[in-house]
Amino acid sequence: MTFLPQEVIRRKRDGGTLDDAEIAAFIEGLTAGRVTDAQAAALAMAILWRGLALPECVALTQAMTRSGTVLSWNLPGPVLDKHSTGGVGDTVSLALAPAVAACGGFVPMIAGRGLGHTGGTIDKLDAIPGYRTQPDLGAFRSVVTDVGCAIVGQSPDLAPADRRLYAIRDVTGTVESIDLITTSILSKKLAAGLDGLVMDVKVGSGAFMLHLPDAKALAERIGTVANGAGLRTSALLTDMDEPLASVAGNAVEVAYAIDYLTGRRREPRFHEVTVALGGEMLRLGGLAADEEDGRARVEEAIASGVAAEYFARMVAALGGPLDLVENPGRHLASAPITRAVEPHRPGIVAAIDTRAVGLAVVALGGGRTRPEDPVDPAVGLTELAGIGRWAGQGKPLAVVHARDEAAADRAAEAVRRAYSIADFDAAKTPTIRGSWTP
Repeated sequence: MTFLPQEVIRRKRDGGTLDDAEIAAFIEGLTAGRVTDAQAAALAMAILWRGLALPECVALTQAMTRSGTVLSWNLPGPVLDKHSTGGVGDTVSLALAPAVAACGGFVPMIAGRGLGHTGGTIDKLDAIPGYRTQPDLGAFRSVVTDVGCAIVGQSPDLAPADRRLYAIRDVTGTVESIDLITTSILSKKLAAGLDGLVMDVKVGSGAFMLHLPDAKALAERIGTVANGAGLRTSALLTDMDEPLASVAGNAVEVAYAIDYLTGRRREPRFHEVTVALGGEMLRLGGLAADEEDGRARVEEAIASGVAAEYFARMVAALGGPLDLVENPGRHLASAPITRAVEPHRPGIVAAIDTRAVGLAVVALGGGRTRPEDPVDPAVGLTELAGIGRWAGQGKPLAVVHARDEAAADRAAEAVRRAYSIADFDAAKTPTIRGSWTP
């Protein structure tokens, strides 16, 4: 029977159920150019309004996975990864991948760039001079095999249908569809040839999911579809009502990750999320008897300094400086202007508009307002005050790192507006707010 894209669109528009063959033909046509951007946008809008049944979501995920190269591995350990839905000060990937590799896992982490107010792992790694965030698949395979982990950007060979569909969704008001978010994330992870995936679903003022029920629904949807597509997946729901780390930016987050791995700085919330995700990854991969055993193994890999050694080897293998871990200040860019941001009045931090904090970094040049915008690796915020901390003279809300005085002024005021100050202690939200397992 002749494939007609408009008939697929009409069926979904009217609330019908698409079969596997229709979905496969549509995605094959999208990849080959036989399906137009307008037709893909129409189907995306129909999916946003009508939703996908579980079998449809699985079929769409698998079709997008098969649109390009699907990696396979022959390694002496499980192939594992984690994916975060995005936040502020969330530089966990840089610490987690080497920690899991140090425990016997192999981590081919395909990461993304910043989206909206959230920081992107690849933008952070681009702050490391020489680091290749877009190696060819041969080099990617080699580093994962030899080192145990490699964090890189999406190759054009992996899930190209997702790359095209996401660009269309980004300009047609269909990004928010849980079904399309799910298929976008999972098609890339399935293409990476994983044995296990742990989702870090963020919830709070700095997350795309502001409310816990919505975050739980997203975690369940992603986990159910992933397991239906043959990828063992579980999820943690973690707090983003305040920045996860006390820094936000690109070079400053790389420096923070190095400080964390080397023991110069171990902030409790960041450490809790890193260890919890790592423990669950090891459990999924059969490298730990349970999550508690996995957390203990990750703790040891970090405390012993072995995880830092794996990070250094990964950086060097992908073209970065051989002594980055020992001398980060020699290689990472720094901004010419630094300014402490005092609150409008002294008091205790009661609440933070974390999204506004992330947007302050974007406005400094640490993110993009248009896809073609360059990112300044040097700018950002450090010493971000957390909820429950006193702020006043000598205890700033943050330190701004900017290119010029005007930018520093704007960022300082944006930070002040993002913070609510009170005269009493504020109740802190738990860092780990829930979990999902099949």
